[in-house]
Amino acid sequence: MIPRYSRPEMVSIWEPQSRFKIWFEIEAHAADALADLGVIPKEAAKTIWAKAKDATFNVERIDEIERETKHDVIAFLTHLAEIVGPEARFVHQGMTSSDVLDTCLNVQLVRAADLLLADIDKVLEALKRRAFEHKMTPTIGRSHGIHAEPVTFGLKLAYAYAEFSRARARLVAARKEVATCAISGAVGTFAQIDPRVEEHVAKAMGLEVEPISTQVIPRDRHAMYFATLGVIASSMERLAVEIRHMQRTEVLEAEEFFSEGQKGSSAMPHKRNPVLTENLTGLSRMVRAYVTPALENVVLWHERDISHSSAERMMGPDATVTLDFGLNRLAGVVDKLLVYPANMQKNLDRLGGLVHSQRVLIALTQKGASREDAYKLVQRNAMPVWRGEGEFLPLLKKDADVKKYLNDAELEEQFDLGYHFKHVDTIFKRVFGAA
Repeated sequence: MIPRYSRPEMVSIWEPQSRFKIWFEIEAHAADALADLGVIPKEAAKTIWAKAKDATFNVERIDEIERETKHDVIAFLTHLAEIVGPEARFVHQGMTSSDVLDTCLNVQLVRAADLLLADIDKVLEALKRRAFEHKMTPTIGRSHGIHAEPVTFGLKLAYAYAEFSRARARLVAARKEVATCAISGAVGTFAQIDPRVEEHVAKAMGLEVEPISTQVIPRDRHAMYFATLGVIASSMERLAVEIRHMQRTEVLEAEEFFSEGQKGSSAMPHKRNPVLTENLTGLSRMVRAYVTPALENVVLWHERDISHSSAERMMGPDATVTLDFGLNRLAGVVDKLLVYPANMQKNLDRLGGLVHSQRVLIALTQKGASREDAYKLVQRNAMPVWRGEGEFLPLLKKDADVKKYLNDAELEEQFDLGYHFKHVDTIFKRVFGAA
């Protein structure tokens, strides 16, 4: 996490003080359950809450203790005892470190998911507004980077809206999958702690009980979570790359908002570069970089090892903070995107009508030409246009073989731009709903 690509609300989830606060809550809720079961005195559970509920944990003191103990949870519990006093001996009874660490991590991932869902909602809101704004704005569709057939800019944005709608659904599912709690003790057998303690802590922390844990919560849950973040990052980059392409000087169908006083280059004062979307491409790579270690963390030895721990200390904060920043940046880019319909039309017309070649092909077959012959007729008139030797429609009108099947009026009918947009309403209803 670096400040340049971080937002405070997400960063706060991963700060040491927040982590220790969650650790304390897990321990204190467990103490409540132990007290209800008669394992520890009820007054002890009350004292634990009373002494430490509003405490500010001394991070430097915990670090100091850890330098000696070489164990983070023991360091925290030692510091907690300094705050709580003698009743601290009832804290952590029957529990193991992973009960605290894993449950805390899942609380943090759930909270991070909630922020990311709100981020996606911002992206969806911006995409929907701009999609309807440009619902019928003609532009060229490209395949392999080459002009294909006409689309609308609204459809381009609708594609992205549908993709981020799927991303949202996946994140909701990933959030649910990772929202589990384990308070099952060493090797997960509940030998030293009653399963009812786990049930109590899970409910108090807004989680579900992990059906079966070893000494750790199974990491396939976390792998799915981080894989979902990676897919969302790829969707973020896909839209960013589309915008970057549209901002190229030779294309210039849209561009990032360029604010008053903004500078594009230290050397060339005329430059207006797609720096925000280029930045999103880089950030997306970083989020995806954590997918592989998340998958590898699934493979732990026997009931537990800690090969996953060091990776998770980095990937949890970094992946969520980076994606949170990126999604907010993307929402801003879409919201303020400068769109140039005149340039879209200019680019659409650049190939002299070749974008209507399929309509002519189909029309010829409907008039009796074989598909193979029709393709040859269309292509032989299209290739000169590629070389800058005329316009497509006039060449077709001059072709005697084409005229055997289609008269001038019938040819002109195939060049109606509006024909390509007759189902835009249907697509929009599928994407955005009837309303």
